[in-house]
Amino acid sequence: MSDKKEFKLIQKNKKAYFNYEILEELECGIALVGTEVKSIREGRCSFSDSYVEIKNGQLELIGFIIQPYSHGGKVFNHQGDRKRILLAHKQEIKKFNRKVEAKGMTIVPLEIYIRNNLVKMKIALARGKAVYDKKAAIKERDLQRDQRRELKNLNY
Repeated sequence: MSDKKEFKLIQKNKKAYFNYEILEELECGIALVGTEVKSIREGRCSFSDSYVEIKNGQLELIGFIIQPYSHGGKVFNHQGDRKRILLAHKQEIKKFNRKVEAKGMTIVPLEIYIRNNLVKMKIALARGKAVYDKKAAIKERDLQRDQRRELKNLNY
């Protein structure tokens, strides 16, 4: 058996990287039903305004939408916007809970991917960015785009 890990990125939460300063990341599993896994493999999921809460010592993913499976009937299909449990070690959950309660941070989902045929989600402890930080990020991105364009034009 090889040590190479299969890794297929399904979707990335670009809005989270823009709106939040990412401090600490954690990989979690997700408790899903069969048709949800099939829909995720097709890429039919959305991070729109999703976040993670800690309730009763468990991580709950709220607002993450998985569209119904396209080839399944209506009988065995899942509900698209239900709360899902994220699977992580108890000590990691406690550590995140302490930081969220003490420092007023939040937990946001960053990306969903398939690794070794298991659906995984990367979540992060994050702090909201101020408006001027967001403007600086836009300015930096525009400058880098202009630099790439200039280099491309110089090469031709």
